[in-house]
Amino acid sequence: MLEIKSSTFFVPVMVLYSNDLVLIEQKLQQKVSRAPEFFSNSPIVFDLQELNNKHQEIDVIKLVEVIRKNGLFPIGVRGGNECQVVQANSIYIPEDTTRGNQSITTETPKISTSVPESQPKTKEEIVNNTATLITQPVRSGQRIYVSGDLIILTQVSAGAEIMAEGNIHVYNTLRGRALAGVQGNTDARIFCFDLQAELISIAGDYKTSEDLKEVARKKPVQIYLQNHALIVKELI
Repeated sequence: MLEIKSSTFFVPVMVLYSNDLVLIEQKLQQKVSRAPEFFSNSPIVFDLQELNNKHQEIDVIKLVEVIRKNGLFPIGVRGGNECQVVQANSIYIPEDTTRGNQSITTETPKISTSVPESQPKTKEEIVNNTATLITQPVRSGQRIYVSGDLIILTQVSAGAEIMAEGNIHVYNTLRGRALAGVQGNTDARIFCFDLQAELISIAGDYKTSEDLKEVARKKPVQIYLQNHALIVKELI
């Protein structure tokens, strides 16, 4: 006896801007090492649309080997051409036809070649400065990762995990785990209306629920990093 139900399932999407497998592996290793709790044994979808827009070929089977080697589990391919989809299907990875017009978006380790600071900003850098808006409750077991700021208008349930390379704003009760500045941004902050989190972290420094017992609840607070210590301050 079994039952299949529809559900909202958040999965990181890896958007590829280079077909250099060595570079991709280097970038993946950097991403995983900076947020190991999120990426360890995580499912992931890889998006090939940007490569195909630039007519850059890539061996999907070798790409999947690189992804798996770094502890991730590819479960779908987006934006692939017919040959790439066939390659993916041959190793039991289906085509993911959902695209980015959804109100709920999970984010994406972006893989691109780096450029000197004197050159214009790359597409990756522009995307990383944007904010992702979540308008539905973040339920227990859901994991969200964004490369910019994360704005949530509803509650974050216990057992959920939200991560952002920038700031996190929760205009409701924050339970679960909230990690801001996960790529080392010590200027990142967490804002919420009611702090009841299991864990909060900025750039790797963290406090657990045990450390937060004395924090005023049901009041707006901001959390920031000062001399490697997390400061929880009431917003007046």
